[in-house]
Amino acid sequence: MTTTLIERKWHTTAEVAQMLGYGLSKTKMLVLTGEIHSIKDGRNRRILPRWVDEYVERRAREAEMEWSA
Repeated sequence: MTTTLIERKWHTTAEVAQMLGYGLSKTKMLVLTGEIHSIKDGRNRRILPRWVDEYVERRAREAEMEWSA
């Protein structure tokens, strides 16, 4: 018997908030302003894992630029 592991293809806004350690309101604002990319799926927003990674990388680069200034 083979076990298949299915990885999550996308996350909810609440899941992303928890992953980032942000509040739900802040995360929703980041989505609405386009800071974190998302797609509309019916009444819900969905966020691809790579979009979360892109946001984190962008914020890290911005912080590094501030530190070096």
